[in-house]
Amino acid sequence: MRLKYRAIRICGLALCVLGVTTGLRAAMPTGAASGSVGHAAPDFALPAALGNNVRLSEYRGQPVILSFWSSRCGLCARQLVALDRYYGTYRSSGLIVLAVSVDDDAQHAQDYARAHVTAFPLLLDQAKTVSRAYGIGRLPTTVLIDRGGVVRFLHSDDGAGDESYVAQIRALLDDKFGGL
Repeated sequence: MRLKYRAIRICGLALCVLGVTTGLRAAMPTGAASGSVGHAAPDFALPAALGNNVRLSEYRGQPVILSFWSSRCGLCARQLVALDRYYGTYRSSGLIVLAVSVDDDAQHAQDYARAHVTAFPLLLDQAKTVSRAYGIGRLPTTVLIDRGGVVRFLHSDDGAGDESYVAQIRALLDDKFGGL
């Protein structure tokens, strides 16, 4: 009998702990990135690995794909190739693609940029201020921003080859969100 009460108390305690941790998890933000959909994209200015500085706000009025990557991330390399294809297809319609490196060593990102040329700028966020502003928790992460500077879609995966990306890019290009 005593063992039965002890088992019930342990189960009750386990359920209590489970309830508290589940409640805390639900109350905790999952990162600014997931909560940023529908909000203004944080502005930034970063140097390009090869080229001039780039400021996000300079592209207001155009849909922007912002991709966070690292030179040591194999999934990121595939993502950048897919985004380069999309940029080649949709840049005449006004699409902008910016890729932000979160490498600690700027030289690694610059070497990668020289070895893997893209038609869009590869930017350096060595201090990680931009990746923190967007709440980036894993790589690659891609943020799709409408013409009005509002985050509309967020992907924390390497699925840029997925047809949903094309549909979302077309929605941004068609300005289905009221843009400006």
